[in-house]
Amino acid sequence: MLRLPSFSYLRPSTLAEALAMKRDAGPDGMYVAGGTDLYPNMKRRHQDPRTVIALSGIPSLGGVTPAENGTTVLGSSLTLTEIERHPRLRQHYAAVAGAAESVSTPLLRNMGTLGGNLCLDTRCNYYNQSHEWRKAIDFCMKKDGEICWVAPSSPRCWAVSSSDVAPVMVALGARYRVAGHDGERVVAAGDFYHDDGMAYLTKGPDEILTGVHLPAPNGWDATYWKLRRRGSFDFPVLGVAAWIEWDGTRVRNARIVLGGVASYPRPMDEAGAAIIDTTLDDDTIAAAAQAAFRPAKPMDNTDFGLAWRKEMTRHYVRGALEELRSRRQGL
Repeated sequence: MLRLPSFSYLRPSTLAEALAMKRDAGPDGMYVAGGTDLYPNMKRRHQDPRTVIALSGIPSLGGVTPAENGTTVLGSSLTLTEIERHPRLRQHYAAVAGAAESVSTPLLRNMGTLGGNLCLDTRCNYYNQSHEWRKAIDFCMKKDGEICWVAPSSPRCWAVSSSDVAPVMVALGARYRVAGHDGERVVAAGDFYHDDGMAYLTKGPDEILTGVHLPAPNGWDATYWKLRRRGSFDFPVLGVAAWIEWDGTRVRNARIVLGGVASYPRPMDEAGAAIIDTTLDDDTIAAAAQAAFRPAKPMDNTDFGLAWRKEMTRHYVRGALEELRSRRQGL
């Protein structure tokens, strides 16, 4: 049985208290929300904070708040269950609710939070193992070692972004609100992530993701398709978030973002551009699927074979776009 190491547990009631506690704890302190990612990592000795600062007792980090300009603000401590069940989100942001619903199991969604899923640690077959297993083969560069076992000659870590909600946020053009000792800042969802398995967030270690601003639900639609071995529980080995802004039956703008194939939610700009100013006919959808297929380069660090996962990119992009077209035609 894997056991948690000893640590101090702090539970602030305000954002200012949380930031002050992290400043006092220094690099030995870490924030925790639902704990569904951090605590297993601590058991496997991936992360070993001496002080854990819980964000679940801060009321300002919760709630779904409609804004005057038609946008919607989500608190980062919302549980995934709250997101998937919220009437406003299910009606106007079905892709967000659906992505949250696809995460793991009901028990973990009851604990896991929006902020936790958006900041989810990158994953790898060589990293997400017990301390003794990793020690036996020699540690990887993501924790305690100097080599990436996925690509031994590479100077960087190739661990994969496995968040389900993050690709949807990037596709929607959502904005994240981040708080630190120097105040708050707002960053585009696409700028929040790095294509690096170790430095995968642009957020500083002392900063807190406090909320997400969703765009007004005017004239656009989105969906999320997830590939995994089992119909529940598993992390994605491929996620496809597709967003389309409509002008009647024509595509005014579009974004397609892949999850599970890189160390960040990867925008497929060429695929999105392929459907702009079209009526999304079969040939156009096929061209967009091919444009997403070409640059997709899944690594040998998650479930299933490389070639098959790459091929499924084509099928899942096509399926997502066909779904959006069908919904538009049904209006």
